[in-house]
Amino acid sequence: MWQEEDNKLKSSFTFKDFEQAMEFMQEVAVVAGEMDHHPWWSNMYNKVDIELSTHDAGNTVTIRDHKLATRIEEIYKASYESGVPGAGAD
Repeated sequence: MWQEEDNKLKSSFTFKDFEQAMEFMQEVAVVAGEMDHHPWWSNMYNKVDIELSTHDAGNTVTIRDHKLATRIEEIYKASYESGVPGAGAD
């Protein structure tokens, strides 16, 4: 699901519609706030692209990024992956 590229962990997530993508982003925002580790992300209709790196470590991938990536995957798999036609993580 996640690929390490250019000193970042990257993944894309697809949803059934814009509202579901925004709901996912809100859930991730809560977790990121709790972890005090915030993603770079973008949204276009039903797709959310996320990149993770650690600014304090010189914008490289650290364990903090892997932990947040795991939490993001858990959110996606629990609520969005199953039963959504055409949805999936790239």
